Amino acid sequence: MSELYIGLISGTSMDAIDAVLVEIGHGTCRIRATHSQSISAEARKKLRAVVGHPERVPLEKLGELDTLLGWDFAAAANELIRLSGEDRQAIRAIGSHGQTVFHSPRGPAPFTMQLGDANLIAEQTGLTTVADFRRRDLAAGGEGAPLVPAFHEAVFGDAAESRAVCNIGGIANLSLLVPGKPVSGFDTGPGNALMDAWIRLQLGGEFDENGHWAATAEPDNNLLTALLDYEYFHRSPPKSTGVEEFNLAWLQRHLEEIPDAPAPAAVQSTLCQLTAETIAGSLTRACPQAGSIYLCGGGAHNETLVQRLRNRLDGWYLGTTDDLGIGVDWVEAAAFAWLASRTLAGLPGNVPEVTGADREVVLGAIYQG
Repeated sequence: MSELYIGLISGTSMDAIDAVLVEIGHGTCRIRATHSQSISAEARKKLRAVVGHPERVPLEKLGELDTLLGWDFAAAANELIRLSGEDRQAIRAIGSHGQTVFHSPRGPAPFTMQLGDANLIAEQTGLTTVADFRRRDLAAGGEGAPLVPAFHEAVFGDAAESRAVCNIGGIANLSLLVPGKPVSGFDTGPGNALMDAWIRLQLGGEFDENGHWAATAEPDNNLLTALLDYEYFHRSPPKSTGVEEFNLAWLQRHLEEIPDAPAPAAVQSTLCQLTAETIAGSLTRACPQAGSIYLCGGGAHNETLVQRLRNRLDGWYLGTTDDLGIGVDWVEAAAFAWLASRTLAGLPGNVPEVTGADREVVLGAIYQG
């Protein structure tokens, strides 16, 4: 028997909330309706202040942002329901990832923080809401991320083919699906986050559409070599990261250390190449037998990045999750709808081999509708 769930997520680009209505059955996940809603201007401004300079944000402002995002997430869910024409009472629950503002799984007191008050979502939609998915995995000794490999295995795994799924959001992560073996996966490093931050600083744009700006210059080899030498790229999994590690301050430190600063367009090209190199390098080291990689997330629309990945993975099949039945823009939101269904069924949602947790645990907190 299948049930309807809503999945909500806002990624590290902090520009919009992706909302999906999915029908989840035994081994199936079918998209029924989708909606992308911009984060309100006030919330976006506060978000960038929190993420860019967390040390300057008073608790009052952090609490206000949690409320503002709760309103935005609830509004996105309500608009999705309206657009779908579905009876609200037919929807079992909402799975809301929220908006990550800080991820520190390896500090002296490990924590991860996602905002978007689930009390408000449950109250304003009337639907049971599952949220706070990551912290139970941390409590069990894991990194709380990535959580999507279990979903990728459930909906994209194939008994006859080894394949990889790569989500290129602000941070890129890989899921390695090999028949007969437990799913594995990890964050490879920056996806779009550095490219978005650099074009915002230099040109005032939100993102490099289709990678057009990166395509106007060649990567700077000195800068690329320096960036690739960073210890995260050589660390063994389990591992996860975020924009608190890969940000403009991190890039600026490396720019100051090389003898000749490249032109802004060359920096953008280098950042694009960094994403391609770290995804491809991680994949060929961790799962050389796969032979096929399917992209999802905003980076799947970046033509320059995709072409550089294609060049770097010569001989591999490179497709998108559209080929596997779920559009590239909706995989992450669908994953949290699926994780909510696991939570309500009392089933574990993490993969210890991926996150490093001591055991499988049921993820999330339940807010009754």
